[in-house]
Amino acid sequence: MTSVSHDTSQDLRRATRFPVDYRTVAELPCGDEIRVRIANISAHGMMLTDAIEMTKGDRLVVRLPVAGRIEAFLVWSHQGRHGFEFERVIREPDFVAMLDKFNKL
Repeated sequence: MTSVSHDTSQDLRRATRFPVDYRTVAELPCGDEIRVRIANISAHGMMLTDAIEMTKGDRLVVRLPVAGRIEAFLVWSHQGRHGFEFERVIREPDFVAMLDKFNKL
């Protein structure tokens, strides 16, 4: 019997991302708050497009409609874009309701 290696990080990368233009507040571990712009989002993570001083693995807590406060860690940065993975997956009903809120803004 052969075993197929399953790379979950690759699965997350393939998750459907939805374009948004949402400004919110993110809390840093030091207690500071910064304004950020979410450019796209999935149930697993988000991409920010603001200049932020963070390195791979750094964490923040972002405030989202419906989902509330959710912790995320930096996976990649490139030319002013930053990819974050959420600590927990946003449940489908909450994610759909959140997308609806984004569309009404």
